[in-house]
Amino acid sequence: MQYWSKRNKSNTYSKILDKRFREAVNIIRDYPQIGKQTDDPKVRVKIVKDYLLIYEETADSIILLTISYSRQYPKKLEKILE
Repeated sequence: MQYWSKRNKSNTYSKILDKRFREAVNIIRDYPQIGKQTDDPKVRVKIVKDYLLIYEETADSIILLTISYSRQYPKKLEKILE
């Protein structure tokens, strides 16, 4: 949560984001196939408000690759997903 507080300059909004991301990760943990599949069959995307949680599903774990703000930097996101 410190990252979001520093980045957003708001403790209140940071707490909301932290809660949403934690809830999304718990859902992904229980239902890893819930995210939209990408071109890579192991990588999926879960939308959380204005953010994209990009994760990889392995045989025994879920790896959170990145959290991306969906309204900015589409080219940067394309590079991450390559």
